[in-house]
Amino acid sequence: MPNIETGLKDMMAIDGAIGAAVVDYGSGMPLGSLSSTSQLDLTVASAGNTEVVRAKMRTMSDLGLQDAIDDILITLSTQYHIIRPLTGRKGQGLFLYLALDRDRSNLALARHRLKGVEENLDV
Repeated sequence: MPNIETGLKDMMAIDGAIGAAVVDYGSGMPLGSLSSTSQLDLTVASAGNTEVVRAKMRTMSDLGLQDAIDDILITLSTQYHIIRPLTGRKGQGLFLYLALDRDRSNLALARHRLKGVEENLDV
């Protein structure tokens, strides 16, 4: 099973990837991250996206939804940001974060490949 470092490399191999992180949403800190650009501060992105995950989980709880988040997509004019909470027992409290350049990526394929990274990741 791939570890965090291998998982990050697999995420960065997705077409259009500009940044990837495995994040602890209890603390908001990345356990690991890789980026192909200095314009994406993954520590700041990890903390900010932690708030997105927490807010969505609170809302689901308030609504009484007994469901799981597959992923959260944030669409910007030049980028896609995908947040994928880990569902395995070992990954509880963690999420994958992938930032993509819209012009160089295929969103459906990226989501499919990110799911594969999650399934194979050993945390």
